Amino acid sequence: MSKPVLHTLLSPRLLDIYDISNSIVVVIDVFRATSTIATALYNGAARVIPVDTVEKCIEIGNKVHGITAGERDGKVIEGLAHGNSPAEYPRSLVGGKTLVLTTTNGTRLLHMALNNGAAEVITGSFPNLSAVCKHLVTGNKNVILGCSAWKDRFNLEDTLFAGAVIDRIKEHFTIHCDSSLMAEQMYQLHKEDMKKFIRTTTHWHRLASYGLESDLEYCVTEDVADVLPVYKNGDLVRG
Repeated sequence: MSKPVLHTLLSPRLLDIYDISNSIVVVIDVFRATSTIATALYNGAARVIPVDTVEKCIEIGNKVHGITAGERDGKVIEGLAHGNSPAEYPRSLVGGKTLVLTTTNGTRLLHMALNNGAAEVITGSFPNLSAVCKHLVTGNKNVILGCSAWKDRFNLEDTLFAGAVIDRIKEHFTIHCDSSLMAEQMYQLHKEDMKKFIRTTTHWHRLASYGLESDLEYCVTEDVADVLPVYKNGDLVRG
């Protein structure tokens, strides 16, 4: 029996090249959207509603009496209650509640994947690495590891996560994809010094200037919020 196929997408700009109609698309936005989504659901949020505009975030937040949250370029958006830091969403705040989230890159790629007919959309980051890997293996579908990048430009942290996934599940998939090969080798090269290596990245320098170092270290820590966010009927819920 032939194995399903896995590809790694290094930027949302490349999404149109692939037929994703029979694929599980993993939306990856390590710094920080998908780390925040996993953390909020792990801490008991009933659901996360990802939206692509600030206006929609405020409108839906008012309608569902939810917590509105989001960032643009790493900063909390005026008019929203919270930002995109995983540390902002303890159980005491989000337990049983709805989080309405808009971000620079991750929520945009999620909506692009849905519009392009993905069979299923989940979100992944280091805090929920094991849950993602288990789901992809049992799903037995083609997989697109979708790096949200930063404003369509390649970034290292999303690619490292794709590599971590591939490192764990590659025997279950057919992988003839240079970006996947590169991602896996990069992860293998740096998995022992991840917190040191990410300090060299563009995104680290940009976000660390806002005092977010502890956030960023959390976002590359494996399995500290090991739940599976699955997109269903407009919501990301715990799978």
